[in-house]
Amino acid sequence: MARELGFAEDDLLARAGQRSFERGRGYLDAVSGLEVGDGWITATVHGTEAYEVELTEDREGGILGECDCPYGQEGHFCKHCVAVGLTVLRQASAIPRQRAAAAKRSAGLDAWLKALSHDELLALLREQIAHDRGLRRRLELRAASARSDMAVVRERVMAMLDVRPFARYGYVEYEDAGAYAEQAAEAVDALRALAAGDRAHEAMLLAREAIRTLSQTYGDIDDSDGVVGDVGRDLADVHLQACGTARPDPVETAEWLVQHLLSELNDVTDIDPVDYRKVLGPTGLARARELAAAARRRAPNEWAEKYLMERLVKAEGNVDALIAVYAADLSPTGTTHLRIAMELDAAGREAEALDWAERGLRDTGKTGNADDRLADYVCARYAQTGRTADVVAVRRERFQAHRSLAAYQVLRTAAETAGCWKTEREAALEVLRADATEPRRGWHRGPVLVDALLDDGDLDATWQAAEGRADDRQWLTLADRSKDTRPADALAVYLRLIEPLKQRTGGRTYQQMAQLLLTARECHQNLGTQEEFAAYLTTLRADQKRKRNLMKTLDEHGL
Repeated sequence: MARELGFAEDDLLARAGQRSFERGRGYLDAVSGLEVGDGWITATVHGTEAYEVELTEDREGGILGECDCPYGQEGHFCKHCVAVGLTVLRQASAIPRQRAAAAKRSAGLDAWLKALSHDELLALLREQIAHDRGLRRRLELRAASARSDMAVVRERVMAMLDVRPFARYGYVEYEDAGAYAEQAAEAVDALRALAAGDRAHEAMLLAREAIRTLSQTYGDIDDSDGVVGDVGRDLADVHLQACGTARPDPVETAEWLVQHLLSELNDVTDIDPVDYRKVLGPTGLARARELAAAARRRAPNEWAEKYLMERLVKAEGNVDALIAVYAADLSPTGTTHLRIAMELDAAGREAEALDWAERGLRDTGKTGNADDRLADYVCARYAQTGRTADVVAVRRERFQAHRSLAAYQVLRTAAETAGCWKTEREAALEVLRADATEPRRGWHRGPVLVDALLDDGDLDATWQAAEGRADDRQWLTLADRSKDTRPADALAVYLRLIEPLKQRTGGRTYQQMAQLLLTARECHQNLGTQEEFAAYLTTLRADQKRKRNLMKTLDEHGL
């Protein structure tokens, strides 16, 4: 089950933080009533009071937690959530059985409902409606939509978009955003049903009102998971659907669209004028461009006005006009050059596209802030026509402008293809060696030399370059790759990295120390000095014996 929910101990630690994670360990015996369903886990944790905990997934498959303890109600992943998560991980073998039991209960409920008569179901539903105002509102909206009672539909839609019932302190907090989004989505579903029928015009007007309402309140919602934003985009889709069915006046639609996009109310909808090109037609597009041009004259440097004009010209399908808009405000990073090249490519004008991309490389010069995608585009075009030497030249220039491991790697790939890596590598390493010895720049660019040598697998050269320059991450990587061939050197690194960890506490620190000790033991085995390691470990355990969790971690790793 834990794997299906996509979490492990590290995920619990990352969600809760070190303090809550460690405190959660102490509540494992306080967890009861564990239930497992399809993508959810619930349990009761007995602390100062009995707290209800629910673990679920976010959109990326990570873990979310809700608890009705005071700390959990503030939106935190509390110690009670940690305790439930750890309990699940420790009962992994029992999870399939609990899932099966939950499925059996669900099937039993479904069978019971199917066996009820019409009157019995109606009585049951009325009983639930009497005790659940949210359910009542949702069903009233569905009923009004079914009979096209627009006055009631509007009142219910606006009520379901009202954030006040969820804003306990004048603000919808993180833990309440999901419930609000679920309710608001019901309103969007009702509008979608209307938009598909013969009330599309009314649905369009109501969707505009709903967009304004949601956009005005969006700044008062902690939408960290983006669930309310999803509702906003769905609402915009419904408006477009209704426009497509109702075919409203194109001039009036253009005026609404421009007004909306130039207001501060578009954050939650992401409406794109290109999607409205069929709805607007030539007349509406012309009116929208007229309004956008006037707005840009008033505020020539504002992003919204610039973006609107670009998207309207894009909607018209005039490539040369769009390029003229882009070319009037070229980015110093070459991003605009790339956009022009891609538009020309899409229009089948490949030669002009490459010319613009090459111009972008020239205009950005040797600055370190040029868009890497521009160089990637040019190199891909060169590679298609066998211009491997030109690819190397571009990659070399990019590396010299921005000396990073990534730039070194793509230079190596290009030069290996062209058969000139030996020469290019020595020149690149000379640049990195110079950086590493420059007092003003070596502090942040010197380690790139170490990374480059490690990436090449040149461990002997890396040991020479690392002294006095490498950071702990690089030393650890070098030691891990060298423990079989240079065990004494690797052992010295491991022992040095262990020392500062002795002064720290916490589960992550203890795991790091255990891993370092395991690799140190490997080095001693390779050196034939196991007795020396045993003596070192005995001394370390004696010095750190008060850290009970550390002792437990070492025991778990056989140390």
